[in-house]
Amino acid sequence: MQEGVASEASAFAGHFGLDNLIIIYDSNAVTLDAAAKETQSEDTGKRFEAYGFDVQEIDGQDMQQFLDALNIAKERDNGKPQFIIAHTLIGKGIPEVAGTYKAHGEAGAKFVDAGRKGLGLPDEHYFVSQEVRDYFAEHKKKLLADYNRWEKVYNEWRQKNPESAKMLDDGIKRKVPVDLLSKIPNFPADAQLATRKAGSEALQPIAQAMPLLMSGSADLYGSTLNYIKDGGDFTRDNPGGRNIRFGIREHGMCAILNGISYHGMFRASGATFMVFTDYCRASIRLAAIARLPNIYIFTHDSIGVGEDGPTHEPVETVSSVRLMPHIDVIRPADPEETAGAFVAAVERIDGPTLIALTRQVVPILNELDANLRREGVLRGGYIAKREKEKLDLIIISCGSELQHALAAAKELGDGVRVVSVPCFERFARESEEYREEILPKSCRRRVAIEAGVPEIWFQYVGLDGKVVGLHEFGLSAPGAEVMKERGIDAKHVIEAARSL
Repeated sequence: MQEGVASEASAFAGHFGLDNLIIIYDSNAVTLDAAAKETQSEDTGKRFEAYGFDVQEIDGQDMQQFLDALNIAKERDNGKPQFIIAHTLIGKGIPEVAGTYKAHGEAGAKFVDAGRKGLGLPDEHYFVSQEVRDYFAEHKKKLLADYNRWEKVYNEWRQKNPESAKMLDDGIKRKVPVDLLSKIPNFPADAQLATRKAGSEALQPIAQAMPLLMSGSADLYGSTLNYIKDGGDFTRDNPGGRNIRFGIREHGMCAILNGISYHGMFRASGATFMVFTDYCRASIRLAAIARLPNIYIFTHDSIGVGEDGPTHEPVETVSSVRLMPHIDVIRPADPEETAGAFVAAVERIDGPTLIALTRQVVPILNELDANLRREGVLRGGYIAKREKEKLDLIIISCGSELQHALAAAKELGDGVRVVSVPCFERFARESEEYREEILPKSCRRRVAIEAGVPEIWFQYVGLDGKVVGLHEFGLSAPGAEVMKERGIDAKHVIEAARSL
């Protein structure tokens, strides 16, 4: 494992005493470049000792040393994870490239035949010695015997514990309970909640229906509000806890979520502020590539954060994640849409979902039935306000700005339709017929509004339309004042529409 990938997750492992974790670190990770010694002078072993690991250093090309160290790591029972530093020589046997970065690419490939001879191997490509073949033939017999013993114990356990066996099967199959939306009570018609708070309330019945769903936070439970009530904390003394306190390590959190999803039984979710997406983007991108069903509950989604200032006010972040393939980004507008967002996230098992939630209170939008709003999120987009006369203008929005689209529509007349598009990706997966029903091509007068960079919205408004968005960062002031100062309000939507 390369050091940069290992560090944050390793610190987490040391803190929680994951003594069954063994990390093997190839020192060549820092010696590929001849200049690495000029820039990487730390004592890696001491650093991992400080994390709480047992550390061994070996000659990584001495197989006996390697096996001895591995056996020691397996047998230690002191509550510490294990870290083995294997010192190796890249390109060994090829004098032209040995110990240099050239062995890692095309230059090394040119010397394959010479390298084989230098290592004392026969000319045969893909050579496997008879000794190795004999070893694995015998090893296969042992593994089959071990497996048969395990299978017997496992089947006996299943017969004695049918409910737990079903839970295990459902987890492995990533089965989601049916009709999850009905398990989330409707919010009061006069509710005034931030969508992060609505998300907290939606999470609880979902977690109750899905006992293998876990929820973590990068040291922000008090703000992200995604703690599973009565789920307990995951600690070295309580490995059954459903809430993981990852600490201030967003990248480590999202890397660990990947590991949980790769394991394949538990559903992994984690939370932080939306602007900190950049800290964990590599891990999120890997989840998207691997189509892992991670759920990211990211709050403080816009300049509505206000007093936290420009450094904590995402402007480009939501759209930048939307540009990533295979990930759904859902930005709900009110509590009922938030309920739909959480159900959409847990029902999706072929890729990750990011839910972007507000810090600030938003009004509940009662123009449509609550269930229609929830189900509209599942489809990615829906009509939030239908025109009463011939369709003349479409206003498109999502998140906390949908309220401004609805307010503008009241001023602009009965020929205006308002469309909520909380999830571009889900909407794109709908049939062409459905998308045409929601956004008919015959209506070319279109305006979109979102408190973020505007460019991505032109796919919906076209070159003839206008987008009320942001070309600059936010301010340090109350959220409502920042929105008004930056022109994210109904007034600017009306001005944009009348200018078409």
